Amino acid sequence: MADNYLEKKFEEYRSAAPRRKAAASLSTLLKKNRSYRGFDKSCIVTEAQLRRIVETNTRIPSGRNRQALRFKLVTKDTGSDKVLSTIKLGGALPELHLPFAGTEPEAFIIICSKIEPDKWVYMDTGISAQSMLLKATEMGLGGICIGAFDKEFVKKEFSLEYEPVLILAIGKSAEKIELVPIRENESHSYYRRDGIHYVPKVVINDLIL
Repeated sequence: MADNYLEKKFEEYRSAAPRRKAAASLSTLLKKNRSYRGFDKSCIVTEAQLRRIVETNTRIPSGRNRQALRFKLVTKDTGSDKVLSTIKLGGALPELHLPFAGTEPEAFIIICSKIEPDKWVYMDTGISAQSMLLKATEMGLGGICIGAFDKEFVKKEFSLEYEPVLILAIGKSAEKIELVPIRENESHSYYRRDGIHYVPKVVINDLIL
């Protein structure tokens, strides 16, 4: 047997083994992390997936480290239809009545606060929501922050002990979204054309004072 037999076999094994997919960069995740208003309902989001997304909160900053946010997970089997009945999407495009029939979200994370919401709670909510949506994006999903909902209805329907402050819809996107660079004095309103959702973003030179 040749002296390098085992070495050659190991190299053959390494060549045949599937290569691990490289982790997406932050820039890639940020670009993919858009506000989706239409979802592929053939992709069923599970409670386990929502738990993985919420787990992000164990590793992010919190104002004064109060960690006052708590989370209610809602799936298709645990009342997503109730959430759907109270939310509003696409406020800037009321004529479209989003989401389109057959593309409604069926998984939600209701973000609640243990204490009376103040500037620190709202800061934490923003950090939490963005972090969770980035995690969802990393998992091949997507979502949207929803502030337009009936808080009292949601609190009552899900017997919530704490005040709901924001809802995330989570699912697999069924939309195509593109960013459009704009100057500071141009319209910031998002719009749709030929089935594509366009989102204006102010260019870097106009962001820096």
